Amino acid sequence: MSELHQRPPGFLYNSGRKTRELLCERVPLAQLAKRFGTPLYVYSAGMVRERVKAFQQAFAAQDHAICYSVKANSNLSILKLLASLGCGFDVVSGGELQRVARVGRSATKTVVFSGVGKTVAEMEAALKAGILLFNLESASELDSIARTAGRLKKNARVAMRVNPDVPADTHPYISTGLHKHKFGVPIGQARELYEKIATAKYLQAAGVSVHIGSQIRDFSSFNAAMERVAELVRQLRQAGHDIRYVDAGGGMGINYRDGSDDFASLAAEYAAAVTGPLRGLGLQLLLEPGRAIVGPAGVLLTRVVYRKTNGDKKFVIVDAAMNDLIRPSLYQAQHQIVPVSSTSAGAETVDVVGPICESGDFFARDRQLPVTAEGDLLAILDAGAYGMVLASNYNTRPRPAEILVSGKSAKVIRKRETTTDLMRGER
Repeated sequence: MSELHQRPPGFLYNSGRKTRELLCERVPLAQLAKRFGTPLYVYSAGMVRERVKAFQQAFAAQDHAICYSVKANSNLSILKLLASLGCGFDVVSGGELQRVARVGRSATKTVVFSGVGKTVAEMEAALKAGILLFNLESASELDSIARTAGRLKKNARVAMRVNPDVPADTHPYISTGLHKHKFGVPIGQARELYEKIATAKYLQAAGVSVHIGSQIRDFSSFNAAMERVAELVRQLRQAGHDIRYVDAGGGMGINYRDGSDDFASLAAEYAAAVTGPLRGLGLQLLLEPGRAIVGPAGVLLTRVVYRKTNGDKKFVIVDAAMNDLIRPSLYQAQHQIVPVSSTSAGAETVDVVGPICESGDFFARDRQLPVTAEGDLLAILDAGAYGMVLASNYNTRPRPAEILVSGKSAKVIRKRETTTDLMRGER
């Protein structure tokens, strides 16, 4: 049964005599659906603020900077909110760098640029923007940044992203810390690459980077990776390299099943696992949380269009689809689904599916949910990360609008697309 574990200050039921109405902060979600239509992404600014604060408190004993992972949710209003809270940014494309540049003049100075396939044009843009750090992932990329920085006569602080060959208990598509993955360089080969950096006139070996994957709930994996990174830092310093930063990446998982975790306690546990091996090294720790900050801060609202029964199988067909939220189809992710108006109408086992012509278009299979009727509203929870950023226009479906709520205020931070928008560039 999908009973909502309330997520203050973001998503709470307002108890009434007969029904409970789900709110985002102080705004009823049913009101937003009526005003802006469905499917609809709704985000809580208060929850973003609270989770950033919890991160900052958890790492207070360690010199650190939070470089929010833009790929988790790249809406400009979300980025602006995070910048106002003192966050820097982790980007993986030139487009994401341009988004950060829109946030404010100095925002690009707080950027770390990650990713295995940076183009020369992206490197040029980042060098001109004066970003904080390039995380390099191969010998070829090192050669390319050395040539580009030399041609532009721009200094670049760089770190090699090392692959520590540490397994992470997560979905194979988002595990990145083993040698069989495309990310980073084997930690045993890193020293020779740092020697190569030292010969490049415009490069400065300033850090070591590591990221072992996403949605990780066993923090021992982070501890094991950081033990290996700390040893590498000692070796590099002994060889004369001025290593000032360790980029620990992101990857802290969230509880998609019922959201009942004490986030502040988990953040403290995560911080202990990451910072323990770095004690005494006098480094600044760079962190790249994304999902852990914005995931629980968003929901996808959808309306029940039809109910259908095939033999013993019951289907609830909604107006959202895999093009709006692909995580259940792509990762077999189990997002909690709750009614926006909750009554004691009993429960049933159903598949919650969308209208796209694919059997993979589903949000839940064989899930026990409160009985719903056609026209009812459902909220798909923990959709603030890797929701809208992965949305597509498959079946020529316009993407949803996005709303940001703060207290009693709700503003449109992305207008709903139209089919005219989709066909504007076509001939």
